[in-house]
Amino acid sequence: MSSAVPVLLLAVAGILCGGVYSLHKQGASRGAVGFVGLLALLALGGGVLWLVPS
Repeated sequence: MSSAVPVLLLAVAGILCGGVYSLHKQGASRGAVGFVGLLALLALGGGVLWLVPS
């Protein structure tokens, strides 16, 4: 299970990055784009930090 978590987090980050792009192209508010972007960065950071050996 622990090897699947970073893969899932990185996949979620990719999906959220696509959402940020889509929201931006559709003219969504800056707050919505920023919030989804923040979630993408958190998922990406979590996935990368999970891979760092402790």
